[in-house]
Amino acid sequence: MEFFDTLIVLLQSTIRVSVPLILAALAGLYSERSGVFDIGLEGKMLGGAFAAGAVAAVTGSAWLGVLAAVVVAVALALVHGFASITQRGNQIVSGVAINFIAAGATVILGQAWFHQGGRTPPLTGDARFTTIDLPFAAQLADVPVVGAIYTNLLSGHYTLTYVAFALVPFTWWVLFRTRFGLRLRAVGENPGAVDTAGISVIWLRYRAVICCGILTGIAGAYLSLAMTAGFVKGMTAGKGFIALAALIFAKWKPVNVMFSCLLFGFLDALSIRMQGHSLPIIGEVPVQFMQALPYVLTVVLLAGFIGRAIPPKAGGAPYVKER
Repeated sequence: MEFFDTLIVLLQSTIRVSVPLILAALAGLYSERSGVFDIGLEGKMLGGAFAAGAVAAVTGSAWLGVLAAVVVAVALALVHGFASITQRGNQIVSGVAINFIAAGATVILGQAWFHQGGRTPPLTGDARFTTIDLPFAAQLADVPVVGAIYTNLLSGHYTLTYVAFALVPFTWWVLFRTRFGLRLRAVGENPGAVDTAGISVIWLRYRAVICCGILTGIAGAYLSLAMTAGFVKGMTAGKGFIALAALIFAKWKPVNVMFSCLLFGFLDALSIRMQGHSLPIIGEVPVQFMQALPYVLTVVLLAGFIGRAIPPKAGGAPYVKER
């Protein structure tokens, strides 16, 4: 029973760690399915996290913080869109530039506004999200196995956690059951055919990067308003890049994205859990090794287990209208 309780705690941590990965990977899914590669997921998440923490600290409202995060992330997404769609610039360079801008601007503005070394003030009360207990969670808590799963694993998460998992089937429905989704996938594969049909390639791609901005903003808000109680310098800690790896691992499919993010979240939760513990023969595992484990396994999984991941054919290439 002790093993089962430990497993439940580990899986609960997995869900909480996976939420920003799922949101960021879905954001990249919209953008890359339209043919716009986005390395700047990390920067948009970081900018959204800072905006959410700053606005929530000033207004005392977590939902206003989420709104601010979405606005800032969409603004950064539009900058990326302008550089890569309108100006036909290099999409990789544009994404990397956004990462650098967000990393520097959040620290400078945080220090200028709050004088706490780039942090925002600690959030309390309505300024941050609290966990939600599902119906009958307390009554089922004593039921063996089922009660532990329902009460400790499915219940007791933040609002944005349930939003993130609900967005997975919603994204599948949008991409594969709506006219917008069909056009989005088509513009990522053959923008010339879409243009020939009288549909604006530029407007479609801009809508995709706006969707990307909205989701990365929510991911950033989750980091500063739910996962922690305020913004901390560099708090994304590479999650945007892991989300990109998860997206490739999932071969740009929404449901697969969720499972791949859960896998990487599990590895991250396991690395945290194993710090300071001794293993047979090996002994105590170094903290640095456990921290590097998710990244090492990311490389191994991408290199040897998924086979060839084929991106959208028009991905990364600016569209030039034929005359």
